[in-house]
Amino acid sequence: RPSRHYCAQHITRVKWIRLIPWQAGDLQWMTAGRGILHAEMPGNDKISHGLQLWINLPAKHKMCDPAYQELPASKVPITTADGVTARVIAGEALGVVSPVYTRTPTSYIHFEMEPNSRLQHPIPEEWNSFAYVLSGSGTFGQGANAKQSDAHHTLALTKGNAQQGIEVVAGDKGISFVLISGQPLGEPIVQHGPFVMNTRAEIQQTFEDYSQGRNGFEKARYWNSEIGNQ
Repeated sequence: RPSRHYCAQHITRVKWIRLIPWQAGDLQWMTAGRGILHAEMPGNDKISHGLQLWINLPAKHKMCDPAYQELPASKVPITTADGVTARVIAGEALGVVSPVYTRTPTSYIHFEMEPNSRLQHPIPEEWNSFAYVLSGSGTFGQGANAKQSDAHHTLALTKGNAQQGIEVVAGDKGISFVLISGQPLGEPIVQHGPFVMNTRAEIQQTFEDYSQGRNGFEKARYWNSEIGNQ
């Protein structure tokens, strides 16, 4: 499919095949920029679980050259302290920094916590944040703002008021969740299919560029996916 003007991040939990065999925990970070064509295909008929996140690019970077970063699970930084394991996909956690470059300031951490363990993770006060629970249960926040959550639920975190981050206490069976934070751009968003722009006119221009094979889509007419034909 064609894409323009956002970053897409994928992390797999079980085997997945794209251009090479993928294993559980592998990561790809794609910046669509001015235009890219790509294919994502499962490698077999087994159930696959993965996470995909679209991150908007600021207007000044929307026409940047496409880029692609790929890390096998063995290269994704992992650290453990006091019963908490952090897979640092983007940003920093427990003193470990991800090698992934993000044009939009972003933090993406996969935490796995042992039963009844506790985490205090800093988040810049002005950033937007949310958590998605993969398995288990736990309590997010403190005092009157504390919320309990379990698998397949999303929590939008509040910000401001000199908050120093988020505290999480794992339940009796532990918890696995992703914590995603980013710096707000303060720009309008118009999205249509795989295209993300700032105005409706820019979306229309993108469709024209794609159909006429220009401004990043010069090879679109001749591109054919090898894995899509398998």
